[in-house]
Amino acid sequence: MSNGRRRLSPVRRIIHFLAFGFGAGRMPVAPGTFGTLAAIPVYLLLASAPALVYAEIVLGLFALGVWLCHATEQDLKVHDHPGIVWDEIIGYLITMFMAPAGWVWIAVGFLLFRLFDIWKPFPIRQLERRIQGGFGNMLDDALAGLYSLAALQGIAYLAKMN
Repeated sequence: MSNGRRRLSPVRRIIHFLAFGFGAGRMPVAPGTFGTLAAIPVYLLLASAPALVYAEIVLGLFALGVWLCHATEQDLKVHDHPGIVWDEIIGYLITMFMAPAGWVWIAVGFLLFRLFDIWKPFPIRQLERRIQGGFGNMLDDALAGLYSLAALQGIAYLAKMN
């Protein structure tokens, strides 16, 4: 008996599972925060990689995210559905590029990324409104990640000076 919902193929289920950050995006409150938390184990897997390898993997995951977000948005018929948090995962990974080692830096990166992802300083908010689809979904979080990366590196530099 049908409940009015369309059955998804196993491939589509995997796409949605990834787009929803391994299920973190299904949290009833603050899915973006939980999506960013889901990024921490991914970061820990990549943290010891050489910088070039880390950057290549993150670029590949960004490209994958464009496709995942686009496909999931089409299936859900909702632009930038709040449960789609793959973009938060990538934004956090960008934040943590060449970050100092240690849990303090993981936490600082987390806080900085959430701040910039929520605040959306210029030109992030403007681009978010203009660019649609999977690329638009990914771009605003990637830019928030770049702002966070700059802030984290600045804080690390100042901490080293003291």
